[in-house]
Amino acid sequence: MNILFCGDKKIEEGLLLSILSITKQVWEELHIYVLTAQFDYEGKRYDRVSESAVSFLDTLVKQKRTENSVECFDISSHFLAELPDKNMGTRFTPCCMLRLFADLVPQLPDKILYLDNDVICRRDFTPFYSQDITNFEFVGVLDYYGSWFFRKKWYKRDYCNSGVLLLNLKKIRQTNLFGKCRKACIEKNMFMPDQSALNKLAVAKGIDERRYNDQRRLREDTVLQHFTTTFRFFPWFHTVTVKPWQIEDMHRVLKLHEYDELLDEFVVLKRKMNQEELSL
Repeated sequence: MNILFCGDKKIEEGLLLSILSITKQVWEELHIYVLTAQFDYEGKRYDRVSESAVSFLDTLVKQKRTENSVECFDISSHFLAELPDKNMGTRFTPCCMLRLFADLVPQLPDKILYLDNDVICRRDFTPFYSQDITNFEFVGVLDYYGSWFFRKKWYKRDYCNSGVLLLNLKKIRQTNLFGKCRKACIEKNMFMPDQSALNKLAVAKGIDERRYNDQRRLREDTVLQHFTTTFRFFPWFHTVTVKPWQIEDMHRVLKLHEYDELLDEFVVLKRKMNQEELSL
């Protein structure tokens, strides 16, 4: 089973928690890949995921199964060569667009599951991963909010959330989907740049069940819970953004204790991971 994460050094906490949750639920052999980059843009510094964090995570997954692995690829040169100028200043980190460069990394396998680092695995997602995607560029789940407002055809909800994507890199390389998306991100400002580009330009995408990317709340059948920004209407209209590693807010704001045992282990491991980095 191949899994992909993307981002700069700031994703390390989420990376640890998400990978830890996967090891608790999935018994298949795991090969986890991380795309990262380091660059400066308008006075702001983006640092790559550290080698010590990758080494720590690799050791962690090998404790579950010796064949498991975590590898990291620095794609700074690719990113800077096709810098998404029109979308570097959106409310989303520009490093979220690193996933659009996956086709340029020859070491990545033809079939790979992309996950945002704020996704927690609650149950085994092998049935989702194992499906035949030969005819699709990717398989995703409808975006909870966006699928009502953004559509190619007015009568059909087909706008997918990009936080959980089962990618057919072989087909993506054939259709040049990611290349087209990178070009769009360079030339056109978009609210959710890579997600918007993927939905607009994909010619063959599959849509799977909500439980494989639950964005609104935890449900009985949730397999992958994605901690996205949600809207609340009472006692006033406001947005709520709580990430799973923000433990106090998980309890206080979301009233969620489902992952307490996982989070207890995460806190201990995070301390060890940080100590190892400081010791280098």
